[in-house]
Amino acid sequence: MTTLDPALSHTLSTPDGAFSIIARADGAVLASGWTASVDALLARIAPALRPTAVHEGHMSAADAVTAYYDGDVTAIDGVAVAQSGGEFRMRGWAELRRIAPGHPRSYTEFAAAIGRPTAVRAAASVCATNAPALFVPCHRVLRTDGSVGGFAWGVDVKLSLLAREAAALR
Repeated sequence: MTTLDPALSHTLSTPDGAFSIIARADGAVLASGWTASVDALLARIAPALRPTAVHEGHMSAADAVTAYYDGDVTAIDGVAVAQSGGEFRMRGWAELRRIAPGHPRSYTEFAAAIGRPTAVRAAASVCATNAPALFVPCHRVLRTDGSVGGFAWGVDVKLSLLAREAAALR
């Protein structure tokens, strides 16, 4: 798909607030997050993938979000995403999808898992530039001391997601 292809957007209500998704026609999520602003999500999409038009419509990714919030915290795992970046970022985003719910990693562990154990700040930037939040679960990475750290959609949302995933394991 090229940037000339239109995309779909969908906003749903969650316990953590409005959650919006922008996805390509093939269903791959380009961006998502806890906002009702499609413009805010568009700004997070890499220029090479940014659609020229967005129309409202339902997509299967929204069903996965509903299932996630209904207690199936693995429902997001099979949702296709589309991201564009250098080798390190692409490797990092793939690694984020391998972090199991309820088993967060530290930024140091995450950096080591993507082959650059001393590049902790660079690993953190992989999380910060992750456009399809939730589907690529950057919220599962914590500071080395176990504290939450930042999150593009707010620390309260990150804490809620981590608590939800921990509870699902019990």
